[in-house]
Amino acid sequence: MNKDQTTEDKIKEAARSVFLSKGFSGCSSREIAKAAGMNVALVNYYFRSKQKLFSLIFAAAMEDFMRSMIEVFQQDLQLEEKLRIYIEKEYEFLSQHPELANFIINEIKQEQHSFFDHAEQFNQVRDSGVFAEFELAQERGEVRKIDILTLILLILSNCHYPFMAKNFMKEMLSMDDHGYQVSLQEHKKFVTEMLINYLFKR
Repeated sequence: MNKDQTTEDKIKEAARSVFLSKGFSGCSSREIAKAAGMNVALVNYYFRSKQKLFSLIFAAAMEDFMRSMIEVFQQDLQLEEKLRIYIEKEYEFLSQHPELANFIINEIKQEQHSFFDHAEQFNQVRDSGVFAEFELAQERGEVRKIDILTLILLILSNCHYPFMAKNFMKEMLSMDDHGYQVSLQEHKKFVTEMLINYLFKR
């Protein structure tokens, strides 16, 4: 790795940390430069502006967020098994990156970030074929008839909210990180069985 690549990586790493902590509007290029141990001019030399740098960081965060989902949905497995594996991977990923769920939701709703193509991320999931597979299973009478929006909300709200509400729940129940993580492992089992039993006809 040459010097330029090393410098770019340091700036990206620092920017990711600052953006995840404070969001786009809550920080400045100067803060990012300070976190990277560099001056603002150098940060702007490599990435031109805070917005350009944010675009790269946000796109990478979205890609990380979506990758495991798409990989699961593209596998040659039964729909029920895909859902079980997806929930497992979603909990595993969010346990390793608990800040990402709130970061992505908070930044998507900011109008100034309309430069990011959210539809592209959704299209990647659609192109995996999982929605068509779900609709076909409905036609066969294998799964409950609900629309795609309801399906997505059922899955995401049950998988993501426990991580988005982590600090609130820990404070309310006087739990430490370890205790909360242990509880989430049990919660994951309940969520999996609840969703499978609700969606799939026996």
